[in-house]
Amino acid sequence: MTEFFAAIDPVAISIGRIEIAWYGIIIGIGMIIAMYMATNEGDKKGMPQDFILDLAFIMVPLAILGARLYYVIFKLDYYLANPDQILQIWNGGIAIYGALITGAIVIAVFTKKKKVPFMLTLDVLAPAVLIAQSIGRWGNFVNQEAHGREVSRQFLEGLFLPEFIINQMNIKGTFYHPTFLYESLWSLIGVGLLLYLRRKPQLLREGEVFLSYVIWYAFGRFFIEGMRTDSLYLFANIRVSQMLSVLLVLGAIAVWVYRRYNYYPKAPYYTEINIGMNKNKEIKQK
Repeated sequence: MTEFFAAIDPVAISIGRIEIAWYGIIIGIGMIIAMYMATNEGDKKGMPQDFILDLAFIMVPLAILGARLYYVIFKLDYYLANPDQILQIWNGGIAIYGALITGAIVIAVFTKKKKVPFMLTLDVLAPAVLIAQSIGRWGNFVNQEAHGREVSRQFLEGLFLPEFIINQMNIKGTFYHPTFLYESLWSLIGVGLLLYLRRKPQLLREGEVFLSYVIWYAFGRFFIEGMRTDSLYLFANIRVSQMLSVLLVLGAIAVWVYRRYNYYPKAPYYTEINIGMNKNKEIKQK
């Protein structure tokens, strides 16, 4: 006989007609932690006071729109037939790669305006963005989405998962791969790796923390995406995220090699950079 377990209610707080979803709370927690990490690191690098906060104020909403636009483009036939659903993000349908692409564009424009090094900003933000991604995947867990193919309960128990995760992966009597968890853990390991590498003296040059992030995340996402059942497809068997992951890994490696040995061989090491634009920090140092 199939057992059914009560899933976690996606709505955390309900006041009259106002509902606050766990998804939004979890995403918010991830953003707060990411903001703290990035602001703290930006201060160490001498970035202007409130630079990261001002950037986030513009970048976050545009990144959400970019994530939705990316998703809609690759399901264009459906949304052309149902245009009223294009803005209904709460019904699902945002893509992290869309958010990352939009975010990079916003950062490029904002740093140019503020005259702050673009690649250094990406280096500062990389681990912070990755921790936000790691935490954000738990919003997918609560919504019982972004999961993989069907598996048995015995398979999940063999992964030594806590009971609450196994129960939440039981969707209408069928157990599924917790791909949200795989990506969350992969991203969390990546955060630790990036924080370790960027503190090693004379190891990574400016821009290479970010390139490390791209390689790490895209490499893991390629394999995890292959397990998922909700992928966007370019063609019959070509998943959009897998194709983009391959291009990002190869592109990041190519840029790394080119910058190291041709274009920018004397770029400063990350540990040695302080652009000295934070006046309050300069006063404290004097």
